Amino acid sequence: MSGFAAEQDGAEVRVSANFGPRRDGKRPDMIILHYTGMRTGAEAEAWLCDPASEVSSHYLVHEDGRIVQMVREADRAWHAGKSSWQGETDVNSRSIGIEIVNTGHGLGYEEFPEGQIDAVTALCRAISRRHAILPERLLAHSDVAPGRKIDPGEKFPWRRLAAAGIAHFVEPSPLCAGNSLALGAYGGPVEEVQSMLEIYGYGIEISGRFDQLTRNVVEAFQRHFRPERVDGIADRSTVDMLSRLLDALPRRDS
Repeated sequence: MSGFAAEQDGAEVRVSANFGPRRDGKRPDMIILHYTGMRTGAEAEAWLCDPASEVSSHYLVHEDGRIVQMVREADRAWHAGKSSWQGETDVNSRSIGIEIVNTGHGLGYEEFPEGQIDAVTALCRAISRRHAILPERLLAHSDVAPGRKIDPGEKFPWRRLAAAGIAHFVEPSPLCAGNSLALGAYGGPVEEVQSMLEIYGYGIEISGRFDQLTRNVVEAFQRHFRPERVDGIADRSTVDMLSRLLDALPRRDS
């Protein structure tokens, strides 16, 4: 892969050894956003290109907005790990991975700089155009790996990307008192929430029991769409937002 030209205008190229072919003829129809969770961008860039790490992404976006491409979009980068979305378990073969330099929750979790978000937005817009990726397929790592990953986290400004027309988003429903579902709940209302989450795309078992997996998925949903309170409890605000997001999905022929 040496000598490939950057596919994003203005991007630098630093080739990672950690990639392979997309499997079974699959093409990218998702973008997965991550944060690096390391002390510096230089450290993260070196790690993503180190064969010993066995991880990579297609792009890395530094705090100052500088973009580095490490894997060609036609190839399969190793960024999502064990994950799923809408029944697809080989997310790496169906996605473009973007790492965003940020210390993450374990090292202080800083706000994302304006210039960095501008660069991420422009990059996602260009990728979406190249591969006809729908706004509802621009996802967080935590969406495809709930309970295992929490990046890019509740500070990531999804509203900004939605305003650019490249992310799916509705305004958060107000926090309010009322019926809620939490660990240990069971029955029809739990099954209904699980079904809604599964229809949206999350990997969840429709069991009618609010188990740890269900809590993890609800927390991932909140981290993306209702970051004001991330507690894994399916309260009225969470369920209302989920319903409105499902209603806002484009209708497709069956």
